[in-house]
Amino acid sequence: MLYITLNNALKMPQLGFGVWQVPEEKVAVVVKKALNVGYRSIDTAKVYENERGVGEAIADSRIPREELFITTKVWNSDHGYENTLKAFDSSLEKLGLDYIDLYLIHWPTPKYDDYIDTYKALEKLYNDGCVKAIGLCNFTVEQLQRILNECDVKPVLNQVECHPYLQQTELKEFCLKHDIYVEAWSPLHQGGKALNDPLIQEIAKKHGKTTAQVIIRWHLQSGVIVIPKSVTPARIEENFNVFDFELTEGDMGKIEDLNRNERKGPDPNEMNIR
Repeated sequence: MLYITLNNALKMPQLGFGVWQVPEEKVAVVVKKALNVGYRSIDTAKVYENERGVGEAIADSRIPREELFITTKVWNSDHGYENTLKAFDSSLEKLGLDYIDLYLIHWPTPKYDDYIDTYKALEKLYNDGCVKAIGLCNFTVEQLQRILNECDVKPVLNQVECHPYLQQTELKEFCLKHDIYVEAWSPLHQGGKALNDPLIQEIAKKHGKTTAQVIIRWHLQSGVIVIPKSVTPARIEENFNVFDFELTEGDMGKIEDLNRNERKGPDPNEMNIR
């Protein structure tokens, strides 16, 4: 496993396991498999409706709590200072934990303009020791700058859609400048065209790896935190087996040339669902 050090000195696995769209009744089995393979970072959210199952897998694993890194998120309908504190308590109870490693705002929902109050609640949770780190999801450069201007605790990361067809170059540059990590959701293009891209297939063949492994390795070597998701045991293992090879500078450059600024998910400026 590769570990990165966040801007508050907390260490985090650079490769984690996401559970978006994994049903509550299946998630415990899936997370147990991921933990057995070697994953130690698990990324969930209130809106995924599977926090209780994730907690069950954590409890059954008997892995020491300090070896695990658990992330969850406050949903759009819980924005606002008091609502966020209540939502956190609910997530903590469902997960069956004493603290959360990383708590994130899931979307900024700019139409409602209340993410500053929401973030201030995250700051309280951080200052009270309920969470080890706080951060954001799906924030633009402008929204990130506002957080930096109006809040006291710098976010440790911004989790955004990121894959070879949407490389988030401007956002990555901004985050690097401010010592904020970028974390990639949908890192494999949600199983889309990127996995069948001829150039990535060519690089995969050269290294004796799958296209998914090449894309995950590209993220890691780009300094991005990555959280691939799968419910298939073989793919859970495959996505973890990315530490025994390295892409060349030429490989990295070719993948960087694939950028199309092509989204699979919502535009953060337009995502205002509550």
